[in-house]
Amino acid sequence: MNVFNVIPRGCGLVVLGAMALLAVMPAPAPAQDAMQARLATYRERVARLEDADAVENLQATFGFYFDKGLWEDAADLFAKAGSFEYGLSGVYIGQDRIRRAMLLHGPQGLARGYLNNHMMLQPVITVAQDGRTAAGRWQGPVMLSEPGASGIWGVGIYENEYVKEAGVWKISRFHFYPTAFTDYDRGWARSMLPMKGPSAIFPPDKPSTRVYRAMPGNYIPPFSYAHPVTGQPLTSLPQAADSVTGQ
Repeated sequence: MNVFNVIPRGCGLVVLGAMALLAVMPAPAPAQDAMQARLATYRERVARLEDADAVENLQATFGFYFDKGLWEDAADLFAKAGSFEYGLSGVYIGQDRIRRAMLLHGPQGLARGYLNNHMMLQPVITVAQDGRTAAGRWQGPVMLSEPGASGIWGVGIYENEYVKEAGVWKISRFHFYPTAFTDYDRGWARSMLPMKGPSAIFPPDKPSTRVYRAMPGNYIPPFSYAHPVTGQPLTSLPQAADSVTGQ
């Protein structure tokens, strides 16, 4: 039945106005509180997703700079007190020290005959609830070359940490765990190359945080994130003791 059939003629506009007023009247307080809580939750989820995206872009950007020997630009991606650790070469702290340490991987801008590719794949990024820090694990195939030497294939794991400084995400702790190197021509079955130790020309600020052996050793770096189903940490992994390091 049409509502206008049961009210006096000329009152239709009054009824429509009343209905519109009811539509815009605020919901009861409990419902309004619940709606505001849901909106706040969604805002937080979107903010954390944007943080994860920014961290992924930050790490990818570092990879492009590092591959091409753009040490100045790569070092600028670090926090003021950030650290850089590559294999067993020790830890370098602060942008200036990191910038100089990267010269151990080739000249600025590289040069003829150099290859320094470090791919960063399979990212798993976890952002802290407050949106101020994050961690990321990456798979890292490596292709290296320099004049007068055979090419090198490699692979490893990145376990990095990030911090938001003045609203901008930066690398606070860079740690690449190479797990295998081999001669390009001889291949994995006939060639296992060791990692380089600390530089005598430009010594690190601190010794390596973890001493281990690359392949034929089978070291697995601890995971920065918990198991997504069980919620259990993956930091104390069962690993056979290395016959060289004893760890």
